[in-house]
Amino acid sequence: QVQVEESGGGTVQAGGSLRLSCVASKPTFSIYTMGWYRQHPVMQRELVAKITSDGRTTYADYVTGRFTISTNNNKPRDFLQMNNLNPEETAVYYCILGDGYGLEPEDYWGQGTKVTVSS
Repeated sequence: QVQVEESGGGTVQAGGSLRLSCVASKPTFSIYTMGWYRQHPVMQRELVAKITSDGRTTYADYVTGRFTISTNNNKPRDFLQMNNLNPEETAVYYCILGDGYGLEPEDYWGQGTKVTVSS
């Protein structure tokens, strides 16, 4: 069973930056997608960004230009650099790992890491 673990959450002032990291517990798929979703209280999870093992990236419109996702293929691991954060982005951020190109709800999820942006 593959486990996915996030790190790097915390509290930052508006306009600040945080870097999230996600790593799989063991080598997994030859082709994979890793991504980040976030969830505000009483709302559904929404995609923030994702990256494939060959480096294709997708970003939500509201983070384009401010967030950067990258990957390290030694062990499925990705990094989400978040710049110019605003208080509305306070949420729990979840990492997800999926086989192949694309992400499905039944893929591997981490426990989440809390990001708080203070005004």
